[in-house]
Amino acid sequence: MLTPRAKVMSVLRGELPSKTPFTMYECMIPQCTVERELRNRGMCIVRRTSTYRIERPNVTVKSIEFQDENGRWLKRTTYSTKAGDLTTLTEQGINTVWTHEHMFKTKEDYKALYEFIKDSVIVPNYESAAKLVNSLGEDFVVRDQICLEPLQALISDFMGTETFCYEWMDNRDEVLKLYNALTEMNRKIYSVVANGPLEFVNYGGNVVPAIIGRENFERYFMPHYAEAAEVLHKKNKLIGCHLDADNTIIMDLIGQTPLDYIEAFDPGVGPSVADARQAWPDKVLWINWPSAWHLYSKEDVYNKTIEMLEQAAPGNNFIIGITEDIPEEVWQGNCLNIMNAIDDYYASKL
Repeated sequence: MLTPRAKVMSVLRGELPSKTPFTMYECMIPQCTVERELRNRGMCIVRRTSTYRIERPNVTVKSIEFQDENGRWLKRTTYSTKAGDLTTLTEQGINTVWTHEHMFKTKEDYKALYEFIKDSVIVPNYESAAKLVNSLGEDFVVRDQICLEPLQALISDFMGTETFCYEWMDNRDEVLKLYNALTEMNRKIYSVVANGPLEFVNYGGNVVPAIIGRENFERYFMPHYAEAAEVLHKKNKLIGCHLDADNTIIMDLIGQTPLDYIEAFDPGVGPSVADARQAWPDKVLWINWPSAWHLYSKEDVYNKTIEMLEQAAPGNNFIIGITEDIPEEVWQGNCLNIMNAIDDYYASKL
């Protein structure tokens, strides 16, 4: 019998499983009796890490934490570069970090941000990643991570959506200088990941097609997937992307990429599982069980899972995952019902 890890990897490698794997991010499932039951029944935990670290030898970083008038604990971080200072303001959430102020705020920040990016040095961290795999064992898969796509990094990491949109229209030449610097940085990462100990890697993600549009996705995103995939495939590594928005307008373009799997795909906000299987018959569809559906009744959670399994039949190239927080009061019942539906669906086929 295959272990949870082996089942996930067999699907990622294109094999037909005995049943569809069920996975959860490491931070989404507390240790408890239900967690133990789910793991005993084959659930696999996805542990995310990196086989490298990014060092910036000429950037000085200082942080202070303080409590604001609303009682929130915030962190102000200052990044001092040769061309000036950049600051961020963040708040630690349960499984995320909320950014209240991004590094880039006005056009005066272009030079400092360019220096910050250009100062990046990629350092392999293979021993730590290999040790993690060995320590976790067969109930886990360990996934590598390439930084966000260069344009997406400017949106998500450095500018924020609104500021990026204005700068894209008003100062595109300056934006593209940053884009090109990030492209050079990411290219250094490809070979490091390819030569590392992990079997699969996400490249960026969180792309919002309604903001990016088809033309920009084709011009500024797809070439990066192709370039990274060429390096990774030579080392038998798999590459995917966390595309969790409504992908309706770029479904055909995603199909043209060499991505091996599409992770966190959300059938609750856009195309269905059936639509995705038709659009990408040769790609692994690794969905996020839709977050909004966790508010459904237990019966509907079960039935929705059966419905997606039927749409994904015969079941190759399909994984059900949890990549977003579930309301605390329903996570145990919902995850058990998802697992029940998977078990019952395949039992009915015997």
